[in-house]
Amino acid sequence: MEQNNQVIDNVIIKFAGDSGDGMQLTGTQFTNTAALFGNDLSTFPDFPAEIRAPQGTIPGVSGYQLHFGSVSIFTPGDECDVLVAMNAAALKANMRFLKKGGTIIANTDGFDPKNLRLANYADGANPILDGSLEGYRLVTMDVTKMTRSALSESGLGIKEIDRAKNMFVLGFLYWMYNRDMSATEKFLTEKFGKKPDILDANLKVLRSGYNFGETSETAATRYTVNPAPMPAGVYRNIMGNQATAMGLIAASQKSGLDMFLGSYPITPATDILHELAKYKNFGVRTYQAEDEIAAICSAIGASFGGKLAVTTSSGPGIALKTEAMGLALMLELPLVIVNVQRGGPSTGLPTKTEQSDLFQAIYGRNGEAPIPVIAARSAADCFDTVFEACRLALEFMTPVIFLSDGYIANGSEPWRFPKADQLKEIKVNFTTENNNDGKYLPYKRDEKLSRPWAIPGTKGLEHRIGGLEKQHETGNISYDPENHEFMVKMRAAKVAKIADFVPHQTLDNGAEKGKLLVIGWGSTYGPIKGAVIEARKKGYDVSHAHIRHLFPFPKNLGEMIKNFDQVLIPEMNTGQLLSIVRDKFLVDAIGLNKVKGMPFATGEILNKIEELLK
Repeated sequence: MEQNNQVIDNVIIKFAGDSGDGMQLTGTQFTNTAALFGNDLSTFPDFPAEIRAPQGTIPGVSGYQLHFGSVSIFTPGDECDVLVAMNAAALKANMRFLKKGGTIIANTDGFDPKNLRLANYADGANPILDGSLEGYRLVTMDVTKMTRSALSESGLGIKEIDRAKNMFVLGFLYWMYNRDMSATEKFLTEKFGKKPDILDANLKVLRSGYNFGETSETAATRYTVNPAPMPAGVYRNIMGNQATAMGLIAASQKSGLDMFLGSYPITPATDILHELAKYKNFGVRTYQAEDEIAAICSAIGASFGGKLAVTTSSGPGIALKTEAMGLALMLELPLVIVNVQRGGPSTGLPTKTEQSDLFQAIYGRNGEAPIPVIAARSAADCFDTVFEACRLALEFMTPVIFLSDGYIANGSEPWRFPKADQLKEIKVNFTTENNNDGKYLPYKRDEKLSRPWAIPGTKGLEHRIGGLEKQHETGNISYDPENHEFMVKMRAAKVAKIADFVPHQTLDNGAEKGKLLVIGWGSTYGPIKGAVIEARKKGYDVSHAHIRHLFPFPKNLGEMIKNFDQVLIPEMNTGQLLSIVRDKFLVDAIGLNKVKGMPFATGEILNKIEELLK
């Protein structure tokens, strides 16, 4: 059969089906293959909070969006070019995200009367038969029937056979985009090596999907997406939680300290615990506590014992940890607190993304309790940013909050391996001798206003710890009002001094002076970058600055802001950084806010830029 092959710069695919259809696995395997091929890429998994949501219903739809190309990719894409719909609910839930004229790959078995009814289609309506999808390219295939046919002699039961349906779709897409299947074949071999019948079934169905593309008349077009020009180096595809775990390990190795993680499982932070548990050989100790409070208190104990101490959670868990965070602040012990933000309040939207914990991070403790706050901008950036959090915690003897979110944590992108000598040094000097004429003063400070760190059991360096107010230098309990005010201001001054030891704020894009500065933080980076690039192509005078150090701010941020007529701050909250910038710099910044559990689309930010500058 004659086939048409087109070369394209980039493509956005959305995999969608029931929670049990394996769409996350399918998307991940295609992503890994694209990364190995050399494409730049960005992904966005989107799945329900329930372990197994109601089958066939719209709330039960699980999706995975992948944007890959031969050009620079900043986001998973606003609208998809290809929608894989395993059933009627998947189609209905995602049609609004499909470009006009886009391709729909539909599993006809998922459009039977039962599935159509569960997806709330009107009686007698069937979108893949009634012409309602006119204007789209529709590729239909009975995935269930062809999977069962391929495995008719496998000896497996129907339930086991149907679990391989996603491999048929994956094989077809590998054909459609001229992709080698060897990476997925290797994955399946490693996953099912001890179950040869399951392994053979998945491999056979994968190849059947590829062969369907070869022989199908309805799918005669193939596409080629060439590798992207990227800086030389060794790359791997990485998710945000994986990068966070690796950044923590790197900081442990650079500081020469064993690492201790005290954690309690919570979506979407749990995978950091899972990942770190694999690395005992690097001196990593993971402890799954009985609750959030025990988790952070165990980490504080590990820090007192001289370890690189970490605790991980999401917003609801951070709320429970706040008293102990105040204790770590009062003790002035290093501690990295990871908050992978999700939609709230309360249980909120556990599997959806939001950046609504900035106020909680900066202000959310009793008393005057300033803690440094830094935020990652992308999946790969989690490595560098959590490494920086560890450096600040250890060098300034303070707890530090590291902010990620569900979009970053579960999304992925290519990551270039850094070399050890490219990482900043992390200096740790444990005190071993008295520091004041034969006496030990546990709160005597150095030029960074940091106190010394003495490991328990060091002879002559015994000292009092606890949450009660400390007397200056001695650390003895003090109720003296003058001393309390002095110590409150001293702890605040130490955190403020961090601004002297972090890089000045730089512009990601645009001129140093102009009409509009777009300020972002966290996972808004990709959509803002894409929007500013497009706006500048259209001739708009706009620049982009993305803030990593949110408390304290870089010292030059205020001066940078004054160079622009207007300031726009897009956030996935109702305006938290906006309020802080207005308060700190007395500038009438403009907010663009979204709290839908979904990341910004590039187009949303571009429209706001054009509105302000027209």
